[in-house]
Amino acid sequence: MSKAIIVVSFGTTYPETRKKTIQACEEAIQKRFPDFQVYRAFTSNVVIKRIKENEGITVPTVNQLLEQLKKDGVRKVYIQPLHVILGSEYEKVLHQANQLKHEFDILKIGKPLLFSEEDYERVGDILVEEYGQYDAQEATILMGHGSQHYAFTAYAALDHMLMDTPVYIGCVESYPPVEDLEKRLEAKGIKKVHLAPFMLVAGDHATNDLCSDEEGSWKHFFTEKGYQVETHLIGLGEYPSVQELYVQHLEQIIQ
Repeated sequence: MSKAIIVVSFGTTYPETRKKTIQACEEAIQKRFPDFQVYRAFTSNVVIKRIKENEGITVPTVNQLLEQLKKDGVRKVYIQPLHVILGSEYEKVLHQANQLKHEFDILKIGKPLLFSEEDYERVGDILVEEYGQYDAQEATILMGHGSQHYAFTAYAALDHMLMDTPVYIGCVESYPPVEDLEKRLEAKGIKKVHLAPFMLVAGDHATNDLCSDEEGSWKHFFTEKGYQVETHLIGLGEYPSVQELYVQHLEQIIQ
């Protein structure tokens, strides 16, 4: 087969959420593009190393996979990242792909989940549909990863667009911080908080930083503040509506 699709994500060492999210996205893409061979790549070398050690599975990086496809005679390659923002992991994909761009007739890269204003609006609608249907004194806080990259502003932009809804976006590693969100909840008289990850997978951050009972987790933080807390360990990649957005981003570069 002379044309291929690479579905690339940060990756996760949690096999169960990997199947429900990354694999589910890959399957949705394969179903929409049956004439292509679909391949998996990860951007995290740490995740790749741990999966190799713990599961005996080798997942390539983008440049390793492109080298292999070149040897196999593939001439057209389309890469769809499953990253959420245009951050450093997405830039890693661009950098690795551009190093080998001259080896292919076509090598194109799709956009991450949040790129255009329309993307933000559609993701916001999905979040409200999934998490905005509770009682008046309930709200949902979604934990994004955050970034030291200048693209960290994406999370604040989406949170701002959700301002008139009971859905809030915070970050574990940058802005908006959970403390700021809690002040807004208090001002609105919220009594119960639903916590969910705003990440492709429900992996390490979702399990430990968000939903654990340990000190320092968001669940512990809100419990200590007197809120009733319910956790939802569901990665974004589990939602067919989110999978569809990635498929459409890929369609744009294939067409």
